[in-house]
Amino acid sequence: MMSSNVSLMETVKKQYAFKMKAYIDAFSSLVGIQFIAFLFSLGGGSSSMSTSDGYHFELKFYSADLVIIFTLIWIFVTAITITTKPYRYQDFTFVTNRMSSSLSNILFLLSASLLGAFTAVLSRFLIQAVAYFLLKEDLYVASIMTNEMMIGITVSLLYIFWISSIGYFVGALVQVHKGFALLIPVIVIGSLFYDGFMQRDAMMLTLFQFYFLESSIVLFAIKTLITTAVLFFASIAILNRMEVRR
Repeated sequence: MMSSNVSLMETVKKQYAFKMKAYIDAFSSLVGIQFIAFLFSLGGGSSSMSTSDGYHFELKFYSADLVIIFTLIWIFVTAITITTKPYRYQDFTFVTNRMSSSLSNILFLLSASLLGAFTAVLSRFLIQAVAYFLLKEDLYVASIMTNEMMIGITVSLLYIFWISSIGYFVGALVQVHKGFALLIPVIVIGSLFYDGFMQRDAMMLTLFQFYFLESSIVLFAIKTLITTAVLFFASIAILNRMEVRR
């Protein structure tokens, strides 16, 4: 048993190291998509205007929210992509099985999520610096404590890793049967129209409130980590059925 465990751990470690190098295009795309979000963010968000005694005021809020949203889209697409055949076949350069392949994929997604969270949160300072020095905006920058920044990175990491588990689960379903690529969007969009037709709270809205409007960081972490674990376990179970190369 110990020999088997060591063998699995060593295989996962080698595959993880290989994927961190082989999937470099994923990190390149992260840079590209965050740069696009950065450019959009320079326009400012939630702007408001008012006049007083003949003076005209326009308020803009510069934040990394759009960068984080784009990062969530990136990790979702990346998680689906690494379940496709070309990426699965790369695992056969090792003595491997679906378990080690999935575990190394999860470690890769965790690393990608950490990098994405770190760069997305810190992009706020770059956005504000460019707005001040290049766009000549008069900025009021609220002071941020180190612990607040770490909380922001942690929350972003939880969100990004959670979205990666959803993407990986969707990718696993699509690999089992291509029909899921059409069925899943139909179910999501159909539920929105159905709930609207029945004049009740949309299921998607309820899920959004459950995860995104949680005020307690502890409860939020518990919700996302449990959901992430369940989705990854389900994905592993699904992909284990595809043991034979095809």
